[in-house]
Amino acid sequence: MGRKILEVKNVTKTYPGVVALDNVSFDVEEGEILALIGENGAGKSTVIKTIAGAIQPDSGEILIDGKRFTKLTPTQAKEAGIGVVYQELNLVPSLSIMENIFLGDRVGGGRFGPNFREMRRRSEEIMADLGVKIDVSTQVQMLSTAQMQIVEIAKAVVKNCKVLIMDEPSASIPMAEVENMFRIVRRLREKGVAVIYISHRLEELFELCDRVTVFRDGRYVITRNVADITKKDLIRYMIGRELTEKFPERQVTPGEPVLQVRDLTGNGDFHISLELRKGEILGLAGLVGAGRTELAKMLCGDVKPESGQILVRGVPLKAASAADGVKAGIGLVPEDRKLEGVFLNYTIEWNIPVMSLKRVSRFGFMNFRELDRLTNTYVDTLDIKTPSVKQEVRNLSGGNQQKVVVAKVLAAENEILIFDEPTRGIDVGAKQEIYRLMNSLVEQGKSILMISSEMEELLGMSDRIVVLHEGRVTGGLEKDQFSQDKVLELASGITEE
Repeated sequence: MGRKILEVKNVTKTYPGVVALDNVSFDVEEGEILALIGENGAGKSTVIKTIAGAIQPDSGEILIDGKRFTKLTPTQAKEAGIGVVYQELNLVPSLSIMENIFLGDRVGGGRFGPNFREMRRRSEEIMADLGVKIDVSTQVQMLSTAQMQIVEIAKAVVKNCKVLIMDEPSASIPMAEVENMFRIVRRLREKGVAVIYISHRLEELFELCDRVTVFRDGRYVITRNVADITKKDLIRYMIGRELTEKFPERQVTPGEPVLQVRDLTGNGDFHISLELRKGEILGLAGLVGAGRTELAKMLCGDVKPESGQILVRGVPLKAASAADGVKAGIGLVPEDRKLEGVFLNYTIEWNIPVMSLKRVSRFGFMNFRELDRLTNTYVDTLDIKTPSVKQEVRNLSGGNQQKVVVAKVLAAENEILIFDEPTRGIDVGAKQEIYRLMNSLVEQGKSILMISSEMEELLGMSDRIVVLHEGRVTGGLEKDQFSQDKVLELASGITEE
């Protein structure tokens, strides 16, 4: 047993109608990487915000390096050695790396401002300590997402960090960059920093972490050494049951083409041709930057193509605006649900019908009875976990926010659905629910174009796969041709078919 650097004792936090944390206790040892896992809504985000001082618990206490706190403030947490890298990066794009690292800190400057020479020296020292070679005068807006993640880590560790909390750090960076992030995290562990690592990618935990703590429904379940537990055990602890099938089977025979793309060019894509059939899931594969999301935006009318043709059930689509896409029955579940999918500060009741106001109004006036019926129908159908439809979407877990986005698109009665990274940042239980929903939709005769960076998801859910590389189609695979090697080969541009 190592020295306990952080102890959470009997912490409880409630909101109206919801117990977010129920008498939770766990600890983190100096120089260890502790995985913190659980389904969406299990209480992970609430507990890290409590440790960081962003919210105050109703009861309980937190000990940081032996010092006891009942109600932490963000300033107290930082001074005590708590650093947090949130899933949503918090950087100023127009400022340099070194300015972001020391934002709000005068770094030994006088009355005329900070000492930029000292700022550069210390920033370079921090980056070298992390084993990163980068020009610290570079503007953040010029960096990749993975590099921005490193700047966030540098911000967190600059002030005598004892505990670094990382919330879904691999969710928004390419898989090729994940190993570099792991190297940085291991380097911090070697220096004695304790790391709390939150991720829905269970395979990462077995590669990186020393122990794992499981939450379920706001309660502490168990802590085990990673070496002494299996993935199957973890899933059972997380969801309270055996997960019998990863990708639920369906019996659907795809029909005639409902969406045909002919030689489409624009938004960074070139001469794209493909077709989506009635009642099928067509997987769209490719590495980050391949042009998958760019294609989706042209198909749903968000971006006007430069040339080529889109046919919906044989009729040319004008696709000059998003409204044209909706009229044609094309709905998009976007990659970034928080920025593009929902209105976070509005209620579920407001979000779900926002694309289908004609269904809940008569003669220009809102029919509140119909609004309530429509909203509750989709809350029940998709099992959106909420105390009320009056709940603001920002207060929901990631998986339930994703369900609200899907409900919004379904309420518009679209027949062609584009799912862009449908399960990013949600847990294994919620993934199963999304997969079952997708199967149900195609069984009803709807058609899905699924963009995914998760290989297992592509191979497990798709009827066919089309692969893009640098904005061009490099090949298509039928079900009997599926293999991870073949998809990666085509995605890398090694072969073209």
